[in-house]
Amino acid sequence: MTSQPDRVIIFDTTLRDGEQSPGASLNGEEKLAIARQLARLGVDVIEAGFPFASPGDFEAVQNIANLVGTPDGPTICGLARATKKDIDAAGKALKPAAKGRIHTFIATSDIHLQYKLRKSRKEVVVIAEDMVAHAKTYTHDVEFSPEDAGRSDPEFLYEVLERVIAAGATTVNIPDTVGYTTPDEFGRIIRGIKENVPNIDQAIISVHGHNDLGLAVANFLAAVQNGARQLECTINGIGERAGNASLEELVMALHVRRSFYNPFFGKPEGAEDPLSNINLEEIYKTSRMVSNMTGMLVQPNKAIVGANAFSHESGIHQDGMLKNKLTYEIVDAATIGRTENNIVLGKLSGRNAFATRLRQLGFELSDTDLNKAFLRFKEVADKKREITDRDLEAIVNDEIRQVPESFRLEMVQVSCGNPSAPTATVTLRLPDGSEKTDAAVGTGPVDAVYQAVSRIVDIPNELIEFSVQSVTKGIDAMGEVTIRLRHDEGVFAGHSADTDIVVASAYAYIAALNRLYVAIAAEASAEMEKAPAVAL
Repeated sequence: MTSQPDRVIIFDTTLRDGEQSPGASLNGEEKLAIARQLARLGVDVIEAGFPFASPGDFEAVQNIANLVGTPDGPTICGLARATKKDIDAAGKALKPAAKGRIHTFIATSDIHLQYKLRKSRKEVVVIAEDMVAHAKTYTHDVEFSPEDAGRSDPEFLYEVLERVIAAGATTVNIPDTVGYTTPDEFGRIIRGIKENVPNIDQAIISVHGHNDLGLAVANFLAAVQNGARQLECTINGIGERAGNASLEELVMALHVRRSFYNPFFGKPEGAEDPLSNINLEEIYKTSRMVSNMTGMLVQPNKAIVGANAFSHESGIHQDGMLKNKLTYEIVDAATIGRTENNIVLGKLSGRNAFATRLRQLGFELSDTDLNKAFLRFKEVADKKREITDRDLEAIVNDEIRQVPESFRLEMVQVSCGNPSAPTATVTLRLPDGSEKTDAAVGTGPVDAVYQAVSRIVDIPNELIEFSVQSVTKGIDAMGEVTIRLRHDEGVFAGHSADTDIVVASAYAYIAALNRLYVAIAAEASAEMEKAPAVAL
């Protein structure tokens, strides 16, 4: 019998399912930076990627296993289809981790069996138990997922789960792959598994779900009430289509409504023990890091971490807040690390003070990255009288998320006004080391810059998103620009921050083009067989 935890296990899949969001592709360094922050956040399991998918994914998982998968760190997990090649790749990538987990899956719904797998139920059962047994040769910690469990025949689902647990699965994950179920339905599925799988007490029940109907968090909370003890979620709820269940919303729901959920864990209503291991004060910082690095902006009205989550405009609300915060706030912003910090750095601050403050903010930079970030800091400090922690985060995130500079911006100048036509002159360093300058007229200064860049970089693409956000308040605030380009079927994000929005826009466009250029080059030279996208 597996000991059931008296709290939820937080399984973060930001680096695997979250990265499957269109345009959210991360390089190895970015994945490592996020993994380190997830460890500081206190997640129990990091699903670091899908090792068989590509050499880059294998290397990223292996690197995270080596540097983040320490004895006192989180379990590092790799995803694998129920095939020996996938499982072998995951086992090898996870070898450096002190605690490694292989997560293997195969579909169990009739629609998937008939149209995707073209296999019978009997064949799927045999494959599932054989591949779980094979995964056990690499690690004792094996998780199995019956893909599309939400639409699977319950009796067949019970049979598969019983067989994989007997084969050695220590966690069985129930995915609502297409975000189809409602909370009552999902709760009944978990309850049915508890009541009808004879050996279910030998495994942890996990849940994974998508937010297609906006019900993922509600479904997970219903699952907790019915016996689920692991929640598979992502920072900011990013993921395929409408995304995954949001980690911050789940954790804060269990925290704020602890007295309600305590009895489901066998605890008195008034028990003060936390229901997760998450360090709440790291939530907001983690949210911003993931948003910046993936280019997936957080909507202003997003629960917990949105810009408006702690804002009050109604006069009635403002009056109540002035009298007592509890009148209209159920969460203190400081609880999730969302505070206005005092200014501690300025243009006269030295490298040591800068490095010390970054460490306090949770950033661990190499000497090379620190030097690059410090130079950017000095540039910003010359333009801004006051440097906040938010500014520092923007500077560092902008530096450490850089992709290889196939194209580098050397100079950008714009001329605009009324009634003159917005004109931009741009100089780029090309992949062969040469420089090229061109100019263009646009509908505005940013459009003119993009037209000029496009004349130099002749790669067809469509700009599908352009957004600007102020990092801090004030006329001298840094602006963060995020753009997304579409090329063929791919979406590529670019991000940059600067006190000059036009300059930030130029750097963001170049960053997106560099990602696109790398992808085209990789596709041209690819020799490995491509693994299909995964949609657990």
